[in-house]
Amino acid sequence: MSTHPTSPYELQRERLAHYFDGSARKAWIDLTSNAKVSGIRATVRAGRDAMRAQLLGWLPQDLRRCAVLDAGCGTGALSVEAAWRGAAVTAVDVAGGLVDIARQRAPAFLGHGRIDWHVGDMLDPPQAWSDTGTFDHIVAMDSLIHYKLDDMAWALERLAARCTGSIVFTFAPHTRLLGVMHAVGQAFPRANRSPAIVPIAEAALRARLARLDGWRVGRSGRISSGFYISNGMELVRR
Repeated sequence: MSTHPTSPYELQRERLAHYFDGSARKAWIDLTSNAKVSGIRATVRAGRDAMRAQLLGWLPQDLRRCAVLDAGCGTGALSVEAAWRGAAVTAVDVAGGLVDIARQRAPAFLGHGRIDWHVGDMLDPPQAWSDTGTFDHIVAMDSLIHYKLDDMAWALERLAARCTGSIVFTFAPHTRLLGVMHAVGQAFPRANRSPAIVPIAEAALRARLARLDGWRVGRSGRISSGFYISNGMELVRR
């Protein structure tokens, strides 16, 4: 990762790394475990579980001989499930503390699959992780939701350049509730804010992705569970 962020994407990436390795680390560990959490957090946990199942359901059931990039792996639940289905998973996240937890939680035996854990940017040169520099499938679950449309499209374009099959990712749909939550979040002092989720209109996102040469939008599905509102989308090769 660059030590001197210059682009909007890099600046937001550094904020995310600082947040998830700092004030949010304990809450995120609890949220992604079986620990007792508040009612609101329980709905978020349920929503994330449903979204993870949806995205994995868009990948082939048999992932043997497939290379999968988990772009923004967090504490590793999706990586483990993909590995159990036979995938060779490259799991990367900017938050080193979360990757440490993922390594600790991952089973020692994963059947035909395996996981290589890395701390870094999902857009780092792929040769650092993969012998070929390409992946059959890329998953970016809730790792692009903090970026504006231009930055999200820019990141997806770069991920597409290293993918031969499909990309499944999430974005925060532009709903009234998310709009209110976003506005309220701006009222907090900057030091106390988490990195904002950026609501994006699906029509605008589809229009931008239509420019992506060699790719088309496939399936799309929204998950709403309490305060968790996220939309999964699939990009497939034409």
